[in-house]
Amino acid sequence: MTTSETSKDTNGSARPGLGRDVMYQYQGFWSFAEAIEDVKNAQQNFKASDTDVVISTLPKSGTLWLKALAFSIVNRFRYPCSPGSKTYHHHPVLTVSPHDLVPFFDWRPTPADDSPGDVTMHDSACRLIGTHVPYPSLPESIKTNTNCKIVYMCRNPRDNLISAWQFVNKRRAALPPSNDNLPPLSLEEAFELFCDGISIFGPFWDHVLGYWKESLEKPHKVLFMKYEDLKNEPTTHLKRLAEFMGCGFTLEEERQGVVEDISRLCSFETMTNLEMNKTGSWKNHIENKIFFRKGENDDWKNYLTPEMIKRLDCLMEEKLQGSGLVFRYNHPPSVAN
Repeated sequence: MTTSETSKDTNGSARPGLGRDVMYQYQGFWSFAEAIEDVKNAQQNFKASDTDVVISTLPKSGTLWLKALAFSIVNRFRYPCSPGSKTYHHHPVLTVSPHDLVPFFDWRPTPADDSPGDVTMHDSACRLIGTHVPYPSLPESIKTNTNCKIVYMCRNPRDNLISAWQFVNKRRAALPPSNDNLPPLSLEEAFELFCDGISIFGPFWDHVLGYWKESLEKPHKVLFMKYEDLKNEPTTHLKRLAEFMGCGFTLEEERQGVVEDISRLCSFETMTNLEMNKTGSWKNHIENKIFFRKGENDDWKNYLTPEMIKRLDCLMEEKLQGSGLVFRYNHPPSVAN
């Protein structure tokens, strides 16, 4: 689809946003022309099955981490996660990008793609597929199939903003030279765009609320997780994730340390030290290393001013009011409430 064709199906013309390229608004969310075309194609053609588990996130909310964890849990009998296993060093998480292990159902491959093929099924009981699409814009087959499940993970808006800003500037810098390229964003510019809701698959608040409300109404279908909770209590939330996907850990597995093995295998430290994530690329044009930054909670403290924090908190309070969804922070003394 061309830019002019995209504008006919979206609200308004192209706008610069918190992304590598100009964005359009479609069904209430913002994204790039080609991404919107892929979403529309998925809405028309994707058919969910009873065994599907959809891994959904906003960009820069722990997507690779959650995909690696879900894959390792579902396939742990075929691919043992213990360092003592003879096949440990050949585990797919150590050799294949999580984006290929859990592919985006709304991303249509191009002839240049060098995906390793279908490694999502194996002997597991479910098919794992990924998306960044907001809940209202998911294909109807996902929303109406009562057996198809959705795992959603969000990150607090302060850290999501900082991580997205850093990622966008890396992506813009990596684009081939062109007069159409957008310049790097200052933090102030990124902050304004985020607060205006013009971010990839944003606004942030609409995205998280869509899945949050569904998780309250249909807890058997939608599991809502927070990046910070998983980071702080990995064992607790990995067990919760496994149980939801229908492959809970046995007491014997827990005694053997299987949960901890999976946590270590998919840790930020392990994944950033892999050679493929230092030198490789995904879909032939995105360097794997730019997907990883710090993997920490509360990095916003190093960037946001007290004024920015106050404004963003007030915005979130307004947008999330009455929903029951709350983001909590460890405030430094200078910005404590």
